[in-house]
Amino acid sequence: MAGHSLTKGRVVALLAHRLAILAYVAFALFPLYWLLKVSVTPNKLLYSEGIRMWPSQTSFEHFDFVLKHSEFPTFFKNSLIVAGSTALIVTALASLAGYALSRFSFRGKYWIVALMLLTQMFPLVMLVAPIFKMLSPLGLTNSLTGLVIVYTAFNVPFATFLMQSFFDGIPKDLEEAAMIDGATQFGAFRQIILPLTLPGIAATLGFVFTAAWSELLFSLMLISGNAAATFPVGLLSFVSKFSIDFGQMMAAGVMALIPACLFFLLIQRYLVQGLTAGAVKG
Repeated sequence: MAGHSLTKGRVVALLAHRLAILAYVAFALFPLYWLLKVSVTPNKLLYSEGIRMWPSQTSFEHFDFVLKHSEFPTFFKNSLIVAGSTALIVTALASLAGYALSRFSFRGKYWIVALMLLTQMFPLVMLVAPIFKMLSPLGLTNSLTGLVIVYTAFNVPFATFLMQSFFDGIPKDLEEAAMIDGATQFGAFRQIILPLTLPGIAATLGFVFTAAWSELLFSLMLISGNAAATFPVGLLSFVSKFSIDFGQMMAAGVMALIPACLFFLLIQRYLVQGLTAGAVKG
């Protein structure tokens, strides 16, 4: 009888656990579902039908308008350039810096780490004016290059610590064995260590790409025209003085999700490859 009660208790606990996970997933995905729902709802039904889980009619008129009659393609292209460039540059710099902090001891190492941590402590809002003042004389205030420079500067410290943690988890014996066989320090890093840190590289790429792709504050403050605006700023173009085009805004949001989703699908593949490459027989 006691065994039966124990088994029943475990079933109830397992069921409660599964229901909690299901509720969390539903809570997390519901905004995305509502984004899609509004994006395919015709204008004539947006307010007349009230709250419905799915519209009685669907239409792609909002997508058609966003693609053909707005500047969203330009915003989209700018975001791809900025986010992709920032992710690649930051990951390359963070890999080298993280490796140096993990493997070498040198004078001033503590202060370098302290300064990198210090850069993460300031609210971004208080840095907008000084950065604008620095970039303006250089002609970088209304430029994608200026955005890439700013995003790189703010993402390198955290990405460096992230990569350092991955390098710390790899035994130094692997590099020493490679150098005994004739490899240089950089050769051991490139041929032995980098393949083992593919999960870290993928995680860093994903983090930086997402941060640059969705960043609004600096893009809004440093960019003054639509030619160099990114999509977070471009979404504001659907907000006028007296109305908000929710359908068009949601359609633009749905399309903005596509590159991020595809990017993470690509990263997931390399994550699996990196974990497999990092397996070492005991």
